[in-house]
Amino acid sequence: MDIAQHPTPPTATGHRTITPSILYVGTPVALLTTENEDGTDNLAPISSVWALGQIVVLGLGAEGQTARNLRERSDLVISLPSPDMWEHVERLAPLTGRFPVPPGKPAGCRYEADKFGVAGLAPQRSELVRPSRVAGCPLQFEARAARVSQGVADWYVTVEAEVLRVHADPAVVVPGTQHIDPAAWSPLIYNFRHYFGLGPELGHSHRTDTPRSA
Repeated sequence: MDIAQHPTPPTATGHRTITPSILYVGTPVALLTTENEDGTDNLAPISSVWALGQIVVLGLGAEGQTARNLRERSDLVISLPSPDMWEHVERLAPLTGRFPVPPGKPAGCRYEADKFGVAGLAPQRSELVRPSRVAGCPLQFEARAARVSQGVADWYVTVEAEVLRVHADPAVVVPGTQHIDPAAWSPLIYNFRHYFGLGPELGHSHRTDTPRSA
């Protein structure tokens, strides 16, 4: 019996045992710019991204153009879009910069060289790396891949990228500081393949640099 199609009844605690097709419980969307062999930009959306200090860890499909580029050229830009940019992000979803289209890509995926143009986004010159930033994104991280590792499963790789420079829209920075204002910055969240923004603040960590009075 396929348990994915026949979830178990609720337990005494009210929970069910299920087998979701994906586990995107609510992660930020990032737009990754990498350099193609001919020096042009490849732009790709991802939702497997998290930070540890000044290192950002990325999960990428092993057969995509982004992973191929980072194996050969380590420069990249991680641009973080705001919630109102979700339609631009979604235009990138069915595209790949790799030709021919790898067999592991979802049905309907097609090759596109000019991803910026198709998505209605504009490139912005970087300062320390060769790939372009995405204009309009409130946060942009220029970075360099320090390690590209094969995942436990052969269909993905993990990338550990060292952030070299952070560009922030002044509207999301606490005036007179180096801190992002968490009340002003709202990431685009990928929640079980649906797009969301943040709701109102509930509280803050004891380690925050930007406490707010009640």
